[in-house]
Amino acid sequence: MATINPWINFNGNTEEAFTFYKSVFGGEFAKVVRFKDIASDEFPVAEKEGNKIMHIALPIGNNTMLIANDVPEVLGRVNEHENRSKILVNTESKEEADRLFHGLSAGGEVEGSIGDSPWDSYAGMFRDKYGIEWIIEFSPAK
Repeated sequence: MATINPWINFNGNTEEAFTFYKSVFGGEFAKVVRFKDIASDEFPVAEKEGNKIMHIALPIGNNTMLIANDVPEVLGRVNEHENRSKILVNTESKEEADRLFHGLSAGGEVEGSIGDSPWDSYAGMFRDKYGIEWIIEFSPAK
């Protein structure tokens, strides 16, 4: 079966954001590659871009990775307040949903408080302090 892993673009604060996400989800980074690590004559990297993240991966659960990178300045800025997609996290309990919701939404904007939803789940929605939109949901087995 296919696996879907969200990939987020940041404007130079990937490491800060992923350190925050790691503090909420736990675990260790599976990979961290900086632009300077891939620099070569064929792929020159400006000194000010060298320490930025080219690729970072944080395992979430058994089969999912949250992945990101910094967009080099030469490519322009990422719109941090887009409203085209959300990351949905399905949890195994209400307690886990509450922990992730309150942890990830700290410093962000809650769009829908966590609680019982009309579609028979326990869910909440927010934009985190980095502009990333999330839905945290627990759906009890029927």
